[in-house]
This record gives sequence, C-alpha cells and structure tokens, in this order.
Amino acid sequence: MKISTRFISIAASVVALATLTACVAPAPVYHTTRYPYQAPPQAVPYQEAAYVEYGHVANIEVLRSETAGTGTTGGGAVAGGVLGGVVGNQFGHGSGRAAATALGIVGGALLGNTIEGQASGPRAYESYRISVQTDRGGYRVFDVQHPGDLRIGDRVRIDNGQISRM
Repeated sequence: MKISTRFISIAASVVALATLTACVAPAPVYHTTRYPYQAPPQAVPYQEAAYVEYGHVANIEVLRSETAGTGTTGGGAVAGGVLGGVVGNQFGHGSGRAAATALGIVGGALLGNTIEGQASGPRAYESYRISVQTDRGGYRVFDVQHPGDLRIGDRVRIDNGQISRM
C-alpha cells in the first residue's frame, strides 16, 4: 500500500517536471568563430527618398477577421486525466479511493480537453482601414491595428507610408 502511494507521488512529480520543462526556451546560439565577436555584415535595404503628403481622413472602417482554431490534440485530456487521477487518489480508503481516482481521471480528462480546446480555438481580430483623401485629390488607404486618435475629417500627414495627425 505504501509503495503504490509513493510510486504515484513520484510519477506525478515526473509528469509535473516534464510539463514545466517543456515551457523553457532554448538558450541562444552565439557564433564565436571570430575574436572579438562581431555580428555578420547585413545588407542595407534600398530606401526611397522621403516623400510627404498631406490630406484628411475620409473614412475609417473596422475590419474583422477570424483565424480557424487548431482543435484539440488529446494532450490536454491526457495531462488532465493524470493530474485528476493523482488528486483523486488522495481521497478515501479501499474501494472508495479507487472510485475517487477513477472520478478524478475522468473529470481531469474532460477539464483538460476543455481547457486545451479554449486555448487553441478560433480567434477573432479587429483592425482598421483608414482612407485618406490627399490634397492632390488622390486616395491612400492604410490598414492599421489601431487608429489611435484619428477621426474622420482630421488633417493628417503621410510621411514614408506612416500616417500621423497634424
């Protein structure tokens, strides 16, 4: 009886340790073939000459998009079942302990699967499309994550593709 409790405690500790170590980021790799270390040269991208336009905000639209979820893989159910079984085994004696363990396994598996489904489910995103009528009569459109303090009718400056309120 004492051996099985000890075995379950050790197994639960190993599972918890394995779960936590899966979250650790790998150490960065540094290439030190040269002394002293110098970063490898990088090509400078071609940059266009600065061009500034002026105009006013003609329209702001809200764009909604949704990513499809990946669904459940069963990992949440397995992890929840193991943890639920360990917790359930701590209650009762004899056949009551076996029933509590079984109930813990089933409940933990259901809860783990639900949590995994919520974490990997579909996500809805909002972005904004800002239409600007330039002083020269043209229209420019910008898709941004957040419009900031821009409102329809605001005077704006467009500098190298960046829009800002004047």
